Amino acid sequence: MIKYLEVNDWKIREIGFDPAKHRSSESIFSIGNGKFGQRACFEEEYSGKTLQGSYVAGIYYPDKTRVGWWKNGYPEYFAKVLNATNWIGIRLRINGETLDLHSLQVKDFVRELDMKQGLLKRSFVAVFSENREVKVEACRFCSMADDETACLTYKITPLNFSASVELVSYLNGDVRNQDSNYGEGFWEFVNAHFSSRTGTVETRTKKTDFGLAVSMINELELDNKIIPSVSQLSVGPAAVEESWVFSLEEGQEATLSKYVGITSSLNYSVNKLCISSQEAAARAAELGFNAMRLAHASVWEEIWEFGDIQIEGDEEAQQGIRFNIFQLNQTYSGKDERLNIGPKGFTGEKYGGSTYWDTEAYCIPFYLATRQPHVARQLLIYRYRQLDKAIENAARLGFGSGAALYPMVTMNGEECHNEWEITFEEIHRNGAIAYAIFNYVRYSGDQPYLAEYGFEVLLGIARFWSQRVNWSEQKNAWVILGVTGPNEYENNVNNNWYTNYIAAWCLRYTLECLEYLDASHTEKLSELTITCGFNREEETEKWRSIIAHMYYPRMDNSEVVLQQDGFLDKEIQPASALDPTQRPINQHWSWDRILRSVYIKQADVLQGMYFFSHEISETVIRSNFDFYEPLTVHESSLSPCVHVVLASRLGYSNKAYELYLRTSRLDLDDYNHEVHEGLHITSMAGTWMSVVEGFGGMRVKEDKLCLDPAIPEQWNSYSFHILFRGHLLLVSMERGRTSVTNKSEKEVGLFLRGAEVRILPNATVEVLSA
Repeated sequence: MIKYLEVNDWKIREIGFDPAKHRSSESIFSIGNGKFGQRACFEEEYSGKTLQGSYVAGIYYPDKTRVGWWKNGYPEYFAKVLNATNWIGIRLRINGETLDLHSLQVKDFVRELDMKQGLLKRSFVAVFSENREVKVEACRFCSMADDETACLTYKITPLNFSASVELVSYLNGDVRNQDSNYGEGFWEFVNAHFSSRTGTVETRTKKTDFGLAVSMINELELDNKIIPSVSQLSVGPAAVEESWVFSLEEGQEATLSKYVGITSSLNYSVNKLCISSQEAAARAAELGFNAMRLAHASVWEEIWEFGDIQIEGDEEAQQGIRFNIFQLNQTYSGKDERLNIGPKGFTGEKYGGSTYWDTEAYCIPFYLATRQPHVARQLLIYRYRQLDKAIENAARLGFGSGAALYPMVTMNGEECHNEWEITFEEIHRNGAIAYAIFNYVRYSGDQPYLAEYGFEVLLGIARFWSQRVNWSEQKNAWVILGVTGPNEYENNVNNNWYTNYIAAWCLRYTLECLEYLDASHTEKLSELTITCGFNREEETEKWRSIIAHMYYPRMDNSEVVLQQDGFLDKEIQPASALDPTQRPINQHWSWDRILRSVYIKQADVLQGMYFFSHEISETVIRSNFDFYEPLTVHESSLSPCVHVVLASRLGYSNKAYELYLRTSRLDLDDYNHEVHEGLHITSMAGTWMSVVEGFGGMRVKEDKLCLDPAIPEQWNSYSFHILFRGHLLLVSMERGRTSVTNKSEKEVGLFLRGAEVRILPNATVEVLSA
């Protein structure tokens, strides 16, 4: 754990500049608007360690895959979200000396992320030679109100001398990904030019042919008055610059305002890219920085009005949950079904910025309860649009007849992950995609989705499972061999309980959906039967056999299921016995040693217990939690939240709170010493789950919302809003009292602490507890 940030309800603040923490701060203070985003790099030149990262959603490059040797079925590339044109660039020279915080003395440094308004701010005093001091104040945002625009201001004030200033504002399209496998550049330069005083850089990706245009308009003010343009314009290879040379008296302030437009070929034809980015920059410049900032802050005000979680009495917990909610909302907006949620969002390049099963397992619940239903629906449609690719992925591995294997990692539906033990074996991801359909329909009540999109996906997944099983004569059961479960510290195992369970459940759920289509969408079912070549009698007969005769490993004379065959052959020793200097073990142990150890990276059996708690008894969940949690090192960001939800339901309040702090402050306190690589965006949705599904006890039962709140002893109270089937509800919990307010115009029925209640429009129900 590394704690260096100030604790504050609404702000993340770094006081004092430490170059050793700069890469981590670049991640933590990242900003975005769903369409593009950026790490919190400095505007000015910086010669220390930095990752200058600007990323645009949906634009990727198929970097060459790196494997020791190639085998049939290996993906040919690893998709990378691309480091794109640097739009914040500023160069500043004072009396001929370059502003570089790596080489100059820095005083009064403050970096601040204002989560309430979505602003990144920074101020400091740089000490130049002969003790000349210059104060700099910077502020920037990616507009949530106009998501093709971004704005920044950069203020310069000499404090104890009169300064000769050289100031340059630039766009630079000559950028590279730090995670390029072979150091390859992914962009081709197309055009750089000025039209009047609007500078534009246009680039195009190699191979994938995505076009990107970035434009800027600059305004320079002295003492809050815009000065007539006396700048120089220059065009270089893949770059444009506007520069000024002027003098500042002691105490006099100069302010550069930079208005940026960013557009891509995802939304415009190539011949309209430049004009579209110029028009976006012009819209921002016409409004001006303050009006743009107010419009941007207004969107955040709307988000926070119903999307906030308020915690009283625990400032670290409050800051943690708001930070996670903030990052989720600036990463994904739900406006475009072609986009999804990368594990690092716009904060770094690890994992390629691609789509993982994290979206279905962790993010869907957040967007279901905090946004209108179409937002989560878009995430499901994203997978539906890629069903053909999932069928192709399965065919490459030898599966046929419409079997679909969704990729472990993807941008366009093709598998682009190249570690065999994950790519070929971590097939449980198929189950998470099916579960997301179930979860969406259960929560939203949108059963027609099954006929329109869902059943086709479920059929492809069911066909995969029916071909992936083997019949074991020795066990007289169906088995699944050679898999990796959610616990990636175990590879190539047989009969992973979670994988076997979710496979059989997928078949069972597909049969249930088939019955629904039979009853309610007969014509659509007939159409799908023909288009999908569905041999109902033959295929469903095998599904029923698998459901009835699936093998599940378990501990003798116990309710504990085994993570996989042979799990008890390991030395069973709790994680608490580990030498703290050896943690995280993935940064200290060889992979061989990890694979032979009993230690669990993330919830595996307990992932299944979380998903299927509606059909597994509390006694069984308790027995398995008591056995597996002590063996879990939580070195996946996706692990703590699942344990918080289960621990809360089991009444393990201290364990739930301990792991809540870990998930909510995973990045703020850098638990796993990896924040410099980017934030854990998808696991942030798990932090929301920890509060709402964990402490709040929210779930759906018998087609009704259920709430069974508990409160950590460290908190005085907490509250949150949720949307459920058209109802907006405010849930408030304090010691001894729970209240639910129906803020909608329709009566709602729900279970509150086990009792069924009905709440009239704009009314509140209270329940007292011990």
